[in-house]
Amino acid sequence: MVLNILIYFFLALISYIMAYRFYSKYIAKSIGEIPDRPTPAVIINDGKDFVPTRPSVLFAHHYSTIAGAGPIVGPTLGILYGIGPAWLWVVLGAIFLGAVHDFTSLFASIREKGNSIAEIARKSLGPAGFLFFITFTIIMIILVTSAFLSLTTISLTSLWPLEKLGLPESQELLRTKIIDGHSFGVVGGIASTSVAIITFLAPILGFLILKKNIKTVYAYIIAITICFISIYFGFKFPIALDSSIWMILIAVYTFFACQLPVWLILQPRDFINVQILYAGMVLLVTGVIISGFNGAEVTYPITNFVVGEAKMGPVWPFLFITISCGAISGFHALVSGGTSSKQLDKESNARSIGYGGMLLEGLLAVLVLITISSALSYNDYINIAWPEIGKGNPILAFALSVGNLLNGSIGLSIAFGTVIGILIVEGFLITTLDSAVRLNRYLFEEFWKTIFKNPPKLVKKFYFNTGLSVILMLFIAWNQGYKLIWPLFGSTNQLLAALTLMTITVWLHHAGRKHWFTLVPAIIMLIITIWSLFYYLVIRYIPQKNVLLGVTDLILLLLAIGVLYLSAKQLLFGKSKPEPTITSKA
Repeated sequence: MVLNILIYFFLALISYIMAYRFYSKYIAKSIGEIPDRPTPAVIINDGKDFVPTRPSVLFAHHYSTIAGAGPIVGPTLGILYGIGPAWLWVVLGAIFLGAVHDFTSLFASIREKGNSIAEIARKSLGPAGFLFFITFTIIMIILVTSAFLSLTTISLTSLWPLEKLGLPESQELLRTKIIDGHSFGVVGGIASTSVAIITFLAPILGFLILKKNIKTVYAYIIAITICFISIYFGFKFPIALDSSIWMILIAVYTFFACQLPVWLILQPRDFINVQILYAGMVLLVTGVIISGFNGAEVTYPITNFVVGEAKMGPVWPFLFITISCGAISGFHALVSGGTSSKQLDKESNARSIGYGGMLLEGLLAVLVLITISSALSYNDYINIAWPEIGKGNPILAFALSVGNLLNGSIGLSIAFGTVIGILIVEGFLITTLDSAVRLNRYLFEEFWKTIFKNPPKLVKKFYFNTGLSVILMLFIAWNQGYKLIWPLFGSTNQLLAALTLMTITVWLHHAGRKHWFTLVPAIIMLIITIWSLFYYLVIRYIPQKNVLLGVTDLILLLLAIGVLYLSAKQLLFGKSKPEPTITSKA
């Protein structure tokens, strides 16, 4: 059945608006939101990690960090199962699972003095639960950073034939590379320069926002100006390096960047980067609406289970782990409890940033599905994202779809539109790496305090925990391609979401509050993800003798079972024990 793309777009948009208007308010009331209650950022305000931040700036940081490449790469791969199940998952999943997960984990963290979800697990499940949870989380972050590092280096070195970009041999828009007598446009190098310039100029904006307290409108003007400058110089002076060199350079950058105060690099760079994403989403919406009115239709199969199973495994459970960001993602809880909760200035903003941010990510995933399935031929999609030989490049598949969509709707050249697609993704891959390594630094610090009565001085050092996170990330990315890492990362990411929801459920249970809206999603995700980990261990890792991923898979399974046992014990036999942090009734 062929449907106009506007049907998919407007049904999703209306669903998200209604969910935010009604369901998120119900959850806020159920968990006891007090709008003017002081937050940890206001109470502690140490000028480094705890910094009360304007809602628009914090939303930019939070959204750009949770978005990353996930809501683009996941849907780009997951659409192989068919547009129908992929669309349903990102719409219903975002409303009833992902947004609930993000909102409640952010709320719980601000009520627990900005502590991480692992610390909340310590309070809800005891010391054993904390140790299980924090070990699980550290492994998950190493996997996500490894996958994103691999994807970053692939996208920064993206090439595509000039003829398919609609450019003649004599063109001067893109740098050209000759391979086997054919001319390819270097589309990844432009993003490389743009990201470098944004990162270099970000501290200036951070200084102006925090130290000079400039008006928000001026911050937007400066951020947008920097974006234009970075893109202009990207076209003029694209940086083209080998993927292995990029991998090392990015790893070194994250080592230093994640030790700096959040206001110096993290916040302002995210604020600048998110302007590109906002502009990209506006262009995508414009392109979709114009193309829809011109009769554009989704051309991919509604269901495509046979092909999807051949490439990734059975649609259940693997569609639900392939598309994680955009529907539900455990990584978001780490962002909520790791950085966002330490910057939230009012409790009432938790709903717009947590629930609203996830819905906007879901809308991005919908736009990705629509754009690819209507603007890129199915054969090109398969050849780029799922080649028989060589590495797949889902980011390039998305970028080319953007180029084709904007060319057919507003007349933008395919080449320029493709570069916009790359830019939409690339800055957020770096953002996610920076934030994730910073989060792992926090978690390692908490981990050593748990296993050592008196931790050695070395493990208390910033550089030790950051260096450990970076080295493990680089080692796995160097030895395992993203196609091998992504399924395990997807399973782990979704299982972390399940365990987070279970922990929040226990936390709410102890407070004597409603918790069915976290318990039901937790059970659904536990069934999906534990089965997927078991499947990959038995069907793939053991037969392939992939020791690294096989051992990781087994450890994750055991840790998850441990958290599940402790959660069930608390829910069945633990008594409600309201505490001062959450006793206020809505």
